[in-house]
Amino acid sequence: MARICDLLANARTVSFEFFPPATIEGAVQLSTTLNELEVLRPDFLSVTYGAGGSGRDRTVDTVLAIERERSASTMAHLTCVGHTVAEVDEMLDTYAANGVENILALAGDPPKGGEPVVSDYQYASDLVRHLRADGRFSIGVAAHPEGHPRSSGRYTDRRLLAQKLEHADFAITQFFFDAADYFSLVEDLRSLGCHKPIVPGVIPIVNAAQVEKFAAMAGAKIPKSVSGRIAPIADDPDAVRAVGIEIAGELCRELLDGGAPGLHLYTLNRSAATLSVFDQVVMMAS
Repeated sequence: MARICDLLANARTVSFEFFPPATIEGAVQLSTTLNELEVLRPDFLSVTYGAGGSGRDRTVDTVLAIERERSASTMAHLTCVGHTVAEVDEMLDTYAANGVENILALAGDPPKGGEPVVSDYQYASDLVRHLRADGRFSIGVAAHPEGHPRSSGRYTDRRLLAQKLEHADFAITQFFFDAADYFSLVEDLRSLGCHKPIVPGVIPIVNAAQVEKFAAMAGAKIPKSVSGRIAPIADDPDAVRAVGIEIAGELCRELLDGGAPGLHLYTLNRSAATLSVFDQVVMMAS
């Protein structure tokens, strides 16, 4: 397969994000989704990681299955919360032995129950440096166009991100709904001397309540330009889905027209919304 840093150096990328299934039914659904999205010829496929390092085996198993069965490159999320260096090295050895060459290095969330965790890493930057010293992987990090929800301020957030990107190859953003926030992030990083690719993450609104919950957790605001189109139809799920896909398609087109190096779609392990968004983007470009 290919390293994402090389893919981004050659052309715009298309990528999709999935979560590791916890049930047999979920595994069947993920396989169906992957089959249906192959028509879009994604460059890489991303698999998330549980809070506090939970579900580690499910993530590893899902990553290895996708790497083995799919033509696109695979990117494994890896958090440093709740992990020792030895545990991380064991996972890296497993990935490298099975052809996985891309890691998204994250701080991660603490366990939902609030129980204390043991970790050899304090920050995502510690994990990034570990991966760079390892030398076997293309390294991505997370970026927050509106600022990390736990950051003391936007400038501090940008400066810390630029420092991480000194050792990483690219960043993928948390989802957002206003292209201006993404372009502001890119310009802020450039002013700090950072010119690494920043791939924008987009989530289609197919369920208003669900996306509002995700946005609150991620510290992403839903601007009036979006809420004003969703609120009047909130009681009509089909209408919300149609307008949400339209909004996502418009955002993708604006990002591409503004020079974004690719698109990263949050799929929630379903294909229909992603396929519809790409249909709209193609139509808008024609």
